Amino acid sequence: MASDRNHQSAGEEGQTGKRSNRWVARATDFFGLKRNLVVLLVAIFVIGAGEELWMRFVPKYLQALGASVFIIGLYDGLRTLLGAVYAYPGGVLVDLWGHRRAFLVFNLVSILGYTLVLLIPHWGAVIAGMFLFLSWTCFSLPATFSLVGATLAANRYSMGVGIQSVIKRLPIMIAPIFGGILIDRFGIIPGVRLALIMSIFLSGVTILVQRQLREEPKEKIERNERWSLWQSLREFNAPMRRLLLSDILIRFCERIPYAWVVIFAMDYIGVSAKQVGLLTTVEMVAATLCIIPASHYADRHGREPFVIVTFIMFTLFPISLLVSRSFSALAIAFAIRGFKEFGDTSRKALIIGYSESERRGQMVGTYYLVRDLIVSPGALVGAYLWKLGAAPNFLGATVLGVIGTIFYIRTIRQERKSSLKDLKEEI
Repeated sequence: MASDRNHQSAGEEGQTGKRSNRWVARATDFFGLKRNLVVLLVAIFVIGAGEELWMRFVPKYLQALGASVFIIGLYDGLRTLLGAVYAYPGGVLVDLWGHRRAFLVFNLVSILGYTLVLLIPHWGAVIAGMFLFLSWTCFSLPATFSLVGATLAANRYSMGVGIQSVIKRLPIMIAPIFGGILIDRFGIIPGVRLALIMSIFLSGVTILVQRQLREEPKEKIERNERWSLWQSLREFNAPMRRLLLSDILIRFCERIPYAWVVIFAMDYIGVSAKQVGLLTTVEMVAATLCIIPASHYADRHGREPFVIVTFIMFTLFPISLLVSRSFSALAIAFAIRGFKEFGDTSRKALIIGYSESERRGQMVGTYYLVRDLIVSPGALVGAYLWKLGAAPNFLGATVLGVIGTIFYIRTIRQERKSSLKDLKEEI
């Protein structure tokens, strides 16, 4: 009898184990959790946890160090410009070096930048250091897209980008609150420097994680077959070009008020640094709630409608800020800002899909180079408008958002009419 019970118990445990394994397999397949993507997700989370302790407070930190309005605008403009300039070589390097080596180098360069800003508490060190500490964020963007394209099937791109977006936002929900507590407790300058020390430690730990990346098999491009920047741009198909132009207009809408959001909240509305962290958490929770379901349905039913919703949310954010008069109203505005992620994974999936597989890193880098190079002066325009007041800044951003959204909707309609006409001709 005892033997029978033991066999029955073992059988039940075996069935439970099989069910558990099936559930894990389904979840892994649903979220596209291949080995390399899991390693990348861990790296994104840990590095983000360090950066987000202080990165959101840099405009306020510059203000505390005596930087002028235009220096703060210069910081934001350079941030966008470097995102443009670094994206292209980042894509080229990942195509040449492979993902593991590229991610390791980008991380080490960022650590050098954090160290420079820590050791020299002057606004000039922040401007100089950002050429280094933005390396991970800017260089690694095309490498991340390339890794998704190399690891997942085309009908899983939105989910692959989506799960990364969620993991990227998890530390943003928490870290700015702790960063705000450090600033409220020790002051803006000592608080940011303490956060930088933590950031250096966490990024150093991540090097051990990144070493676990394995290279995916890939067709090697001979030196005489490599494209120049101009060749990459010419190879953009028509949908990629229309998306790029629409994205440029929408990013002007984002960039004009970007550096002034924290200053508006703290100086105009009167919230504390900790409350700014809470507002960031509201934004990230809203983004996280919509990313996975939107990515899932976009992969199944088409990505363009989701991109349109994202553009609408970009447009609504500055006007919702302008009408805010309390912390609660700001929370609603930041939730709207979070919902702009509804279709951002779809936009990125479209870029991946429009790019040639063997040159995906370079083509993604070209896209972001062109987009951010054009948009980077928007920060200086934002600084000029801020000198005139919050209303001109936020209203100007809203107008550009409306233009960009309408343009994209019209291009989608024209594309569908053209496809329908081609189909009729074939029939």
